[in-house]
Amino acid sequence: ILDINWTGLTNVLDIPGVDGLCDGIIQDIIHGYLVMPNQINIPLVGEAELSRIRFPIPKAVLRIHFIEAQELMSKDRMLGGLIKGKSDPYGIIQVGTELFQSKTINESLNPKWNEVYEALIYDNMPSEVSFELFDKDNNQDDFLGSLSLDMVELQKEQMVDQWFPLDGARTGKLHLKLEWLSLLPTPDKLPQAMADIRADRGHANDGLSSAVLIIFLDSAKNLPSVFEGNLGSGYLKERRAAGLVFCENTASLCRSLFRNPLEFNPAEPRKVSVSEAIKAKKVTSDPNPFVQFTVGHKSFESKTKYKTIQPLWEENFTFLIHNPKTQELEVEVKDAKHECSMGTITVPLSRLVEAKNMMLNEHFPIKNQGPCSTVKMKMALRVLCLEKDTSSIRSSSPSSVQVRKSSSSGPMPRPSVSSDSAKPTPNNSSFHRSASVSAQDQQREPSSSTDYKDSGPGLMGKGGLAENGRSTSNLALSGSQLYLADGKEATPSIASDISNPYATQELQQRLQQLYNGSGPSHPPLGEVKLTIRYSTQRSKLVVIVHSCRNLISFTDHGTDPYVRLYLLPDKRRSSRRKTNTTKKSLSPVYDKSCEFDVSFAELHRRTLDVAVKNGGSLLSKHRGNLLGKVLVDLNFEELTKGLTLWYELSDNGQVNKTRHT
Repeated sequence: ILDINWTGLTNVLDIPGVDGLCDGIIQDIIHGYLVMPNQINIPLVGEAELSRIRFPIPKAVLRIHFIEAQELMSKDRMLGGLIKGKSDPYGIIQVGTELFQSKTINESLNPKWNEVYEALIYDNMPSEVSFELFDKDNNQDDFLGSLSLDMVELQKEQMVDQWFPLDGARTGKLHLKLEWLSLLPTPDKLPQAMADIRADRGHANDGLSSAVLIIFLDSAKNLPSVFEGNLGSGYLKERRAAGLVFCENTASLCRSLFRNPLEFNPAEPRKVSVSEAIKAKKVTSDPNPFVQFTVGHKSFESKTKYKTIQPLWEENFTFLIHNPKTQELEVEVKDAKHECSMGTITVPLSRLVEAKNMMLNEHFPIKNQGPCSTVKMKMALRVLCLEKDTSSIRSSSPSSVQVRKSSSSGPMPRPSVSSDSAKPTPNNSSFHRSASVSAQDQQREPSSSTDYKDSGPGLMGKGGLAENGRSTSNLALSGSQLYLADGKEATPSIASDISNPYATQELQQRLQQLYNGSGPSHPPLGEVKLTIRYSTQRSKLVVIVHSCRNLISFTDHGTDPYVRLYLLPDKRRSSRRKTNTTKKSLSPVYDKSCEFDVSFAELHRRTLDVAVKNGGSLLSKHRGNLLGKVLVDLNFEELTKGLTLWYELSDNGQVNKTRHT
């Protein structure tokens, strides 16, 4: 309460009517200097906790080797149920909210998938990983069994390679290998992590992960406005000096600069200075910016902020990295309104390897936009490794991993899954925490590969997981298939993105048998002659498969070779290219031309996967066997001119030697 008392000569102001007016004027003056706050900030958490919430780092990466199953139930019936058939099994794996779906093995009770998945593990996730097997049918998929494992025990064990009995089924067991990979900010462990997945021997950007990249997109400052016009509308230097981004939008320019659209001639554009363009009708506008992140073949996009040059995103993105020493993070700022690029940023991941604590937190300048246009990001790189030595662990050794039990005694009726929703489709923007494997990735020692074939009773003997009892997965109730039926896509296998890595192990085993175990470490498998050329006029990659020579025959009946090509990471059946099969020849001639639709800017992210395989008859057990392969990096200057080379085949696809024709 303000009490004003006039004394002395100012008593004159106490005259009735005047005193109220004077008091009001004085209070208005005082109120003009007093401003009530429009917001009061009350911190709910400390700075350290707030930083952890804004920049969450995963606890680990769970690598799941979905290998094989045996003695599954037969669900198919023939002749009205009189004759038992087989099953068409596939698996669904759930880690937290993420689903993975394996391929379907037709007509088999002992399927072998040999697929690998990688999932990020966070602190607030459920403490179990669930597996379900189903028989693929046209109308309703039949339940074949389930399994749930405790991730707390997995973290203690670090690695588990074991057979597990299926719950909810009369018979059946599942062979899994699980690796708990911790995230460490120690660059000294990176060479070993890369050597374990053979990332140091190849140039492909796909494969099992040796590290994890975590990105926090904070904000951007001083983004340029967008100028709509033709290439002749002002000089590039003037537009950049005025803080404008050029957008090729002929229709908008015609409406903005010319009253009569007939006056606009794109063939002879008028040169309009930036100052004149700005004076015209709304030829500049604030953008609707968003950011696209790309590492290798994986891309993520941020949310779109509307009509601002100072956007604030505060979003997180996570990439599984194959080779941090050679890969780069490509950041592109785009305008969703005008569908144009506002600038790019390229960050070699090797900077993070050399940075303190493997972390960067800075304002990154946008290329060609001056030092004032920046994007603020925080990035961290973490190396994947096993914290304890597991070299002595064998698949026959007992494990303490608990099989989770459920209160239910059997599976609930399964909802039907349409073939479209259940079909795995590799979509870069849909699978935020999946990885893809290159053909050289799953190289293990021969002892580990032979363990996969071991199905002796020692795996389920005393001290193993079998004595802990069977489990009934709650996934049947929570609805992994219902999740897929609602239109969600399951993450495809890593091994489904490239040549099956276990085919490499089978080839190595056949080579050991051929040389009786005394052959060279890298025996010659022959060569394939290719001409690789990019047609800029048609935007196509042209690959001519001329011939092969000095192939190896693993049988007395000879070899029926053919060549199969993929442009990685695209592994759809429609994008596969192959030659015809040549009967009984170790030096076949094809002269087959294959074409791939791909832009020239996208080529440096692609890898040509060339595999020579054995054809044979439909009933031949050697049909489809790998004879050798090569992964060709398409990042070379002679691509537009064309280059013809002999490529040496190997078991893992690495180019050991090339020869000019």
